[in-house]
Amino acid sequence: MSQSPLKVGYIGLGLMGMPMASHLLSAGWEVRVWSRRPEAADPILSKGAQWADSPATLAQQVDVLFTNVSDTPDVESVLLGEQGVIHGAHDGLIVVDNSTICADTTREIAAKLAERGVEFVDAPVSGGDVGAQAGTLSIMCGGKAAVIERLRPMLEVMGSSIVHIGDVGAGQVCKACNQILVAQQMAAVGESMMLAKAMGVDAAKVREALLGGFAQSRILDIHGQRVLDQTFEPGFKARLHNKDMGLALGSARERELTLPGAELAAQHLRRMVEVGLGDQDSSGMCQIIARDSHFDWFDDVSH
Repeated sequence: MSQSPLKVGYIGLGLMGMPMASHLLSAGWEVRVWSRRPEAADPILSKGAQWADSPATLAQQVDVLFTNVSDTPDVESVLLGEQGVIHGAHDGLIVVDNSTICADTTREIAAKLAERGVEFVDAPVSGGDVGAQAGTLSIMCGGKAAVIERLRPMLEVMGSSIVHIGDVGAGQVCKACNQILVAQQMAAVGESMMLAKAMGVDAAKVREALLGGFAQSRILDIHGQRVLDQTFEPGFKARLHNKDMGLALGSARERELTLPGAELAAQHLRRMVEVGLGDQDSSGMCQIIARDSHFDWFDDVSH
């Protein structure tokens, strides 16, 4: 696939979307963008990207269109809404959704776009803003294998791991599993560091030792340090992780599954949002865990 003739669109220029779109631009693709807040596009427009007046207009102008927005209704709006991509869709257009949304709705969206000759790939990502900026995201793809292979040169400038999981929707299922694992590991890190401190042991030394053994993980490494430093600027906002856990648990309940560990971790995230900590990194759930144990560890967390 030659880069030069392809025109690429990107919708959603937030904490993740901006660096991902910028990687595509830097790699030589012609990039056009749209954002609900036009001022959010200024940094990439200054680097040479072009602006489109609506998602529908953008769809008319590009060969591949990426979306990266907050929630299922947002994806439905930009793809199927009044000024949505579907109204500018052309035969052969490929839409790639990097958002994290409901897998069942993903399949419904893909079916509607297919009626207009559009190929759809769900490709949610993991790795946070650090991975987005470094181009080292894990990208979980659902869709036709041949379409994903055509996209691979683009995906490889945004991620270091690109895995084809299965048919449309499979990427979102994989991301739900990812969010369940991450949330429970974050809770476990918070509990472990709290126990060490409560028993008068240097929690930093505990983390160092654990990183050398079977308990080592990227969560313990990166987020364990956040916990020790009490610095919770987002990587990934708790309110978004809370939303993702809601999607995962909703899918489980629809299939009559019980996920008790995920339910408890989701409760910590939900309460972060309720007490005004939703824009912190989701590793900040340790503050909720400490408060519930009446352990004086962090600055006051509102009730």
